Amino acid sequence: MLIAGNWKMFKTQAETRAFCAAFEPPEGVDVIICPPFTSLVAAVESGLTVFAQNVHWADEGAFTGEISTAMLKELGVAGSLVGHSERRQHFGETDEGAARRAAAALAAGLRVIACVGELEAEREAGETEAVLRRQVSVLEPHPQLAVAYEPVWAVGTGKTATPEIAQEAHAFIKSLIDAPVLYGGSVKPENAAELLAQPDVDGALVGGAALEPDSFARICRAARAA
Repeated sequence: MLIAGNWKMFKTQAETRAFCAAFEPPEGVDVIICPPFTSLVAAVESGLTVFAQNVHWADEGAFTGEISTAMLKELGVAGSLVGHSERRQHFGETDEGAARRAAAALAAGLRVIACVGELEAEREAGETEAVLRRQVSVLEPHPQLAVAYEPVWAVGTGKTATPEIAQEAHAFIKSLIDAPVLYGGSVKPENAAELLAQPDVDGALVGGAALEPDSFARICRAARAA
């Protein structure tokens, strides 16, 4: 069971060190934290497994604001998210761009969590499977690749897919690619156990509930129980 905490644009280095000092991950769960770039070193120093929130496909070059795989590896970072819905929504990330980022990171020996998921309008129009098929089709299976299903309508909104909706989407994604599939979308201590109990849910990508050591630990313990 894999539980990743995406901190988004939260936590300074001092706040990161305070979190890591207070957080006690349970044994038997693969726990990852994904802090902002400026807090990666502080997080790595804690001994926790650390992923970046994004990574570029080029080894180096004129790509202002981007970070290469070599830069991440030098810091001791173990992997990266790619294609998060907020990257797609706010910064123009495409399926092809996410695939290039994932391929470069995997080739460099990093682990990857590739994010996919439909908009609310797409779900209401019955296009969920078509969207997921398009987003997953550009990814190549790899032992170090996991997929995170994050219905965009449930990311940061407080809405959560029902366990049945999550299970259906996860089963469909697994029919397209051989990879663990995490659920992401307003995962909280209160709903984690029911979501993680679904047969095709292999873990969670946690947002806001990963910012506090206690709530994140409770989700990790729910994963261990599942």
